[in-house]
Amino acid sequence: MPPACLCHADTVDQGKGLLDVRLPSPLERVHDRRLAEAGVQLWLKRDDLIHADLPGNKWRKLKYNLRAALDQGHRTLLTFGGAYSNHLRATAAAGHYTGLDTIGVIRGEPHDPLNWSLRYAVTHGMRLRYLDRATYRRKSDPEMIAALHRELGDFYLLPEGGSNELAVRGCAELPAEIGPDFGVICCPCGTGGTLAGIAAGLKPGQYAIGFAVLKGGEFLTPTVEQLQLSAIGAVSANWHIEYGFHFGGYARTTPGLTTFIDRFQEQHALRLDRIYTAKMMFGIFALAQRGVFPPGTRIIAVITGPPEPVARAGLGTTA
Repeated sequence: MPPACLCHADTVDQGKGLLDVRLPSPLERVHDRRLAEAGVQLWLKRDDLIHADLPGNKWRKLKYNLRAALDQGHRTLLTFGGAYSNHLRATAAAGHYTGLDTIGVIRGEPHDPLNWSLRYAVTHGMRLRYLDRATYRRKSDPEMIAALHRELGDFYLLPEGGSNELAVRGCAELPAEIGPDFGVICCPCGTGGTLAGIAAGLKPGQYAIGFAVLKGGEFLTPTVEQLQLSAIGAVSANWHIEYGFHFGGYARTTPGLTTFIDRFQEQHALRLDRIYTAKMMFGIFALAQRGVFPPGTRIIAVITGPPEPVARAGLGTTA
């Protein structure tokens, strides 16, 4: 059955540009026999509905970075990503709506013709600059950043994936939007910024779980710790990352995950994206059925982006 909507989501104006976002994002109850048998409740935080072009954690990560760029007088955003980067598309859209120029530094060789993702970025005003993979690995080196400044001029730097202390600040606002009390909140984990922020915004007694979408993603735990240190000056003890639900690695899937996605759509009228939210949701159901959550636990699952077919249509970005 379709989820029951708990709260009304207002349309509000954010930032200095012509960018209307829907906050707070809706909260919807999921009724599922498997969860009922485990004695837990599941609610979806529908951040995928925040904005068609900047859904979910993309808007939350960019919000304060956009404000900082404008306040500091920058006219250009520069960021990094692969040829199908969700973050690149969101940055291009943010520049389009706020009047900022954007540059995307792409990992790998030039693509001709452009794939659907890079075509979306370019049609929203992004200029592309390619780096071979060996050079790209040095993207955080001060010397590399200085060389890009010499070549491209002044810009406001956004890290790959958009996770920095201002992104953490934006994501930390999410828990306060949730009306009913809850015990656990879950999110997909790719670069760590969303989890770092959500955990920083929790009340005492609440707990956050991130579900790594990368194989060999154990580096994410120290990354989240460092992001919290930079943003709030301490590492909170109210979170951890599950590493067993990556299904082979980033953008990888299995027949079992595909079946889960199809079944969830049939039962709850929502298609989960296979790269991020499906892996999280599969993990939530698996942990619930193992009895990890005490009976009566209310779980919030953050839907950080729409499914890939929406993105391919050029209507949005995944988480």
